[in-house]
Amino acid sequence: MSTNTTIETVLNSMENLSLPVEKQEFTKVPGGYEVFYKGSKWFTGTKPNHDFIPPKDFRFPGNTTAVPINPKGPTEMPQNLTADYTDYRFKHFLAHTTLTKEHPLEEYDHIDCAFRADPEKKALFAAISSKKDLTPSIGTEVHGVQLSLLSDTQKDELALWAAERGVLVFRDQDFVYQSPEFLKEYGSHFGRLHVHSFGSHVKGHPEILSNLRDSNNTVFDNYSAGMLTTTRWHSDMTYEKNPMGTTFLCALEVPETGGDTLYLNSMDAYDKLSDPMKAFLEGLDALHSGQRQAVHGIKTSVYRRDLVDTIHPIIRKHPVTGRKALWFPPEYITGIVGLKNEESDAITAMLYSHLQSSLDFHTRVKWEKDTVVVYDNRMVMHSVVLDYPLGVNEKRHHIRITPQAEKPIPARSG
Repeated sequence: MSTNTTIETVLNSMENLSLPVEKQEFTKVPGGYEVFYKGSKWFTGTKPNHDFIPPKDFRFPGNTTAVPINPKGPTEMPQNLTADYTDYRFKHFLAHTTLTKEHPLEEYDHIDCAFRADPEKKALFAAISSKKDLTPSIGTEVHGVQLSLLSDTQKDELALWAAERGVLVFRDQDFVYQSPEFLKEYGSHFGRLHVHSFGSHVKGHPEILSNLRDSNNTVFDNYSAGMLTTTRWHSDMTYEKNPMGTTFLCALEVPETGGDTLYLNSMDAYDKLSDPMKAFLEGLDALHSGQRQAVHGIKTSVYRRDLVDTIHPIIRKHPVTGRKALWFPPEYITGIVGLKNEESDAITAMLYSHLQSSLDFHTRVKWEKDTVVVYDNRMVMHSVVLDYPLGVNEKRHHIRITPQAEKPIPARSG
């Protein structure tokens, strides 16, 4: 059977796939739930709230298509679509938001799978036909291996490699043609799967984030409205008690040019600081808040749980490699704990300038269809670039599998 025939068969069988949440088997485990469905197992912090009663005055937000509201339980609402999706090969991954109310995510103890990895990564490297670093500091492009076929041993080594290089770019992947259950079980190897507080997700699968832009009315556009640049440096959802770890971002549809993702190496950002500044920052914490994101997101989305504020160290270290990183994402920081306002503002401005303008440790991923980028959210920051026009039927569509990791380890510990 040809590759095209195989892909077509998979897509035809999945086109109307929507996991019936009422048939999932949820088992309470520390920090979340273990979920079983049709032989697949994954871990999530979210259990559907079937006792939820929607507010009588609910109004559909601007980027959402109106659907009948369930009188009790969650209601999934599709994103407004401006392009023609009649023959779109990834209709089963189109974006939805969910009207419901859930508890905040619980803190849990994360054990990184990279602890089990061979430091030389022999099993993974033996399967790769070629690899080339994007820059000396960060990023490697990889060819000749399918992520979907990796053994558990190779996945452990993948996590370690992502922690070391920050960003790994895999081309020509069949990963995006797998079932949602496969993707969630795969991602669970690396940690408990995060469910976004308000981000768009795949229908029936809140653990799979769906970023779709086919109009000028998305959350991405709201972020940059009135600003000189669309660049928004961040690590994903750092305000959570257990922020994100080894992450998979998969390109389904990309514009002819533009829409790249920028990445920076937070480890090298730390290394370039002076020794007195390192010592000073290692004694400080910062407040990470979801409220700034909420201001933009509320225009297009509904919230399944309240966003939280959390205090994390400014300098964190990776549990496996021991590398220290300047973990100070501009999108979520609201202040430095213990400093006066003027002191906090001055240090914040200096660190933002260092992170955003030091091209020595930056790189840029140019997307192609079926590209999967694996990055370690603890060690890098990133930003999309909305530099492309959206013509008729043009779209930029990615899905993301986002495992959580440990509560950040202060660099000053141990």
